[in-house]
Amino acid sequence: MSVRTHPTPRRRPRGPVRSLAGQLFVVQVVIVAAVVAGGAVLAYLFTAGRAEDAARRQVTAVARSVADSPSVLAAVGAPDPSAVLQPYAEQVRTDTGVSFITVMDTAGVRWTHPLPEQIGKTFLGHIDWALAGQTRSETYTGTLGPSVRVVTPVLDERHRVVALVSAGITVQSISAQLRGPLLALVGVAVAALAVGGAGTYLANSRLRRHTHDMGPAELSHLYEYHQATLHSVREGLVLLDRRHRVVLCNDAARELLALDGEVEGRPLDGLGLPAALVAAVLGAEPVRDEVHLTAERVVVLNTSTIGTGLGRVLTLRDHTELQSLSGELDSVRGFTEALGAQAHEAANRLHAVVSLVELGRHREAVEFATAELELAQQLTDRVVAAVGEPVLAALLLGKAAQAAERGVELTLTEDSRIDDGVLPPGLSARDLITVLGNLIDNAVDAAIAGAAERPDPPEVTVTARIESGGAESAPADVAGRGDGTAPGGAASCAAGHLLLRVADTGAGIDPSAVEDVFRRGWSTKQDDRGHGLGLALVAQAARRNGGTVEVGRDRGAVLTVRLPLARPARLPEPVAP
Repeated sequence: MSVRTHPTPRRRPRGPVRSLAGQLFVVQVVIVAAVVAGGAVLAYLFTAGRAEDAARRQVTAVARSVADSPSVLAAVGAPDPSAVLQPYAEQVRTDTGVSFITVMDTAGVRWTHPLPEQIGKTFLGHIDWALAGQTRSETYTGTLGPSVRVVTPVLDERHRVVALVSAGITVQSISAQLRGPLLALVGVAVAALAVGGAGTYLANSRLRRHTHDMGPAELSHLYEYHQATLHSVREGLVLLDRRHRVVLCNDAARELLALDGEVEGRPLDGLGLPAALVAAVLGAEPVRDEVHLTAERVVVLNTSTIGTGLGRVLTLRDHTELQSLSGELDSVRGFTEALGAQAHEAANRLHAVVSLVELGRHREAVEFATAELELAQQLTDRVVAAVGEPVLAALLLGKAAQAAERGVELTLTEDSRIDDGVLPPGLSARDLITVLGNLIDNAVDAAIAGAAERPDPPEVTVTARIESGGAESAPADVAGRGDGTAPGGAASCAAGHLLLRVADTGAGIDPSAVEDVFRRGWSTKQDDRGHGLGLALVAQAARRNGGTVEVGRDRGAVLTVRLPLARPARLPEPVAP
């Protein structure tokens, strides 16, 4: 009996997860509301204080004016002061807009009041300081309710207090005066809150689009994933802004371009990269699988534009090992073709020997076979006797067969000699194949191209030997060097060096083109597609092993490579051609 199980549903986090834009919106709305409310309260308190001060000044002026009036002083001594003062006080009250004007005797008994039934009753408030000849204000609750009032004395000719005058404005009247400004203040506050909220909403809507509605934790995790991914990929990745400054450079790119220290924020053309690579990156058109050489590596470059002109992204792939393997594959393929050609030629010669035997020409058959064997064995014996290093010996034999197939005679000079075990382990066989193989291939091509202009048959001469101490100068005038290092300079050492020299009978290298010989893409062939990388790889391999490359001229071009048998303390700095 089988029991079907269902996958456990993924638990969603408890509570709503608000995005970063949403959280900022709430915080900004609260801040705007608090600022607007605080401003409104402060404005109200300020306005209320100003209104109360204005009311106090108004009632003080009214009370002093009434107390200083001669008619009031004259009415105080009359038999019925109320009959004279009541109409006068009401007229002044109406004209000045105060709530009440009360004239009283020194005992506080009212002679006037807005409410006639309050006449003759005692004044509600403090009159002690007025009896002492002073004018003071207070907020007191009387018959009309809370009011801001002033009590001032009425003085006779002898400056004696004969009566008191009080004028006041009720708090309710003051509040009524504040109602209009308060409503306007509330309207302004509401409008400010609405405008601030709308602006905050629009800003956060844009932020929400840019953050894809993610929360702070999600953005932090996304950044960490982004950094981990960029630095873990094996391809080199470089991001540039619109000013061609480095925004990001992962670990693989640092290794491929040999960049040290802080590179973020620095311009691309200030990193010491090859001029051809910088020109390709800064060009208007994107680059697709373009091969470039750095100081020690062969890299494949791709570029593309970020967005609408925000910058540029560079991807770099290490092509060094693949390029070396391709060179070795080309060498093996050449060996195979040479062996096939030799087998075909041997078959032809064997048929010739068999035919001579069948014709009874035995002596001629032996002489023909012996001569052919001597010619074939002579080069083999010469190479094997002079070059004990198996990689170089095999390469020379294979290249000799290739050259012979193409009608070019490849010879090894008499002074060539390399014993087995002399080359150090640090000098890899792959670099030897790269250096000597590319030099011979270029020399064979040049010799074939120059055969049409020379009566002599095309020829390539190879010199391979170990030199101790100072370096020997080239047999011809030296026209240029692959890294600008003088012979016997930084590349030479007490342990000596390996000298590899290849000369051809071609047209030679134009002196004006010496500066461009070791650039990627330089070639003398008319159809240069796929060419122009050989000499650049030679210079790179020599520089990687602390050696030098020289360009000279004899009957044709002469290229000399010197590789130290002991790596110098510091490799010579390459000089861009």
